[in-house]
Parts: sequence; C-alpha cells; structure tokens
Amino acid sequence: MELIFAQPGEERRISRIIGSEKRKKCLMDLGFVEGASVKVLSLVNGSFIVNVMGTRVALDRSLVAHVHVEEAKA
Repeated sequence: MELIFAQPGEERRISRIIGSEKRKKCLMDLGFVEGASVKVLSLVNGSFIVNVMGTRVALDRSLVAHVHVEEAKA
C-alpha cells in the first residue's frame, strides 16, 4: 500500500521506496528507509506531515506516492 492511503494517526512500516535513484536518495536522506516506522500526523492542503525516525517531515503528494508501507507490527 502507498503511504498516500494512510490516514492521520496511523502508524505504518516502510516496505520499499520506488522511483528514480535521485528520488530514492532524496527520501532516504530524509529518513525514509525500509523497515522504518512512519506515522501520518496530518494532511494539509494535499501535503503530508509525517513522523519518521523521530523527525517531523512535510512532503507533497508526489513524494509520498513513492513510499510503500505495510501494517506496523505491534
């Protein structure tokens, strides 16, 4: 499932990052790596505010679409 389908308050685990190498590197530099926990904090005008690896990050919809997630294991 893509992260764009997660609702505010949901915590997920990153399963993979898709896209060009440049886009993957950009997301990985922000902390979006496979296995990391990500939580959608809010949606503001089509932008996502998420918490990944203890850091709050704002991303537009085009970047969030490249992050695939799965249900976080308890």
